[in-house]
Amino acid sequence: MTDQIDVDFGDSGLVPAVAQDAESKEVLMLAYVSPEALEKTVETGRAHYYSRSRDELWEKGATSGHTQRIQEVRVDCDEDTLLYLVEQAGGACHTGHESCFYRTIDGENVGETVFDPDDVYE
Repeated sequence: MTDQIDVDFGDSGLVPAVAQDAESKEVLMLAYVSPEALEKTVETGRAHYYSRSRDELWEKGATSGHTQRIQEVRVDCDEDTLLYLVEQAGGACHTGHESCFYRTIDGENVGETVFDPDDVYE
């Protein structure tokens, strides 16, 4: 049995977590994780994050149904960033795109729209 690695949540109490599709390896989104969010993620097998704007814990897909089932959680070498390898149901981005990284720095849309956010977030 392996001991769980400590995560350094630093002064803010949050660490960034990159969500990546476990099969395609596409980077889907980046969000922040609190100790409680990480605990819920490990406990339930579903991605949980901490919303800095709403100041609350949230489960990805609780409103939209576009959930992230955790395949694996990795921690980086500095123990201050997480990688969630996920099975994504629906789009990861609240804008309706498959990934939050759907445009280039020049504004070119390179991503696929997979749902209408007006239908999901009324």
